[in-house]
Amino acid sequence: MSEPTDKDFADNGNVSSTGTEPGRIMTHEEREVAQAAARFGYGPLAQVSTTAERLPAFGGEFQPGLYRSVEQRKFANPAPMGLASFALTTFLLSLINLQTRGVTTPNIVVASAYGYGGLVQLLAGMWEMAVGNTFGATALSSYGGFWITYGIMFTPGGFEIVKEMTEKNGVAGLQTAVGLWLFGWWIFTTILLLCTLKSTVVFFLLFLTVDLAFLMLALGHIFLGSESLPNTTLVKAGGGFGVIASFLAWYSALAGLADTSNSFFIIPVAHFPWSAKALERRKINHEAV
Repeated sequence: MSEPTDKDFADNGNVSSTGTEPGRIMTHEEREVAQAAARFGYGPLAQVSTTAERLPAFGGEFQPGLYRSVEQRKFANPAPMGLASFALTTFLLSLINLQTRGVTTPNIVVASAYGYGGLVQLLAGMWEMAVGNTFGATALSSYGGFWITYGIMFTPGGFEIVKEMTEKNGVAGLQTAVGLWLFGWWIFTTILLLCTLKSTVVFFLLFLTVDLAFLMLALGHIFLGSESLPNTTLVKAGGGFGVIASFLAWYSALAGLADTSNSFFIIPVAHFPWSAKALERRKINHEAV
């Protein structure tokens, strides 16, 4: 199929779309939207509703690459809410994985997994879809699903998943199954990590630490320690990476919240030297010489 041209969207000031009544003349912006829609489809993630200048990657918007600002957006920026819900729930579970002050039972995480890390983060992902951010919608919705799934698996006396698996496969079988589940999330996070290589340093480090946390936890449940329990060293390593990821997520959330209207300082954003923003800056400096 050939790409639509201006001729295909030429103004027809005397005929409507039905061909029987006078129609309204298309504006320049409407013509560009129609062209983009014809080229890419009318999907909700097409990002064809604006002709604004493309903006550089920004973790506060959960955007890993160049993106267009959403003009006349009816929704506020949902990324800080999703980042904050991810950060707190991850922080809590990671401290337990580190056995902070002797706490080893993760039951307290179930409530946060359902209410904050799960529900709130899933809603943030849906709103990212509404504002046209494919990456944010995929990441936040998926991690929201992760926390809801975690809550379902480990709800005491609820779904009895742990009880059933332990009875049929033993403790080692249960831990292996959890490890395989975590391996799946490690693969997914690696895919997201690859999409942040042209973004900002903090945004990349966020997904790198989440990726390493999933990997360490998965290995910890596969290579068991004594009494068929998860390997303490690997689980603690996963907890350490999780704590770092939590603070990076909070940092990105603050970057998305703080502006000149509510803060005395703006969170610094460092782009990679090979990112589009850095290349543009070097080009401007070169032309100025």
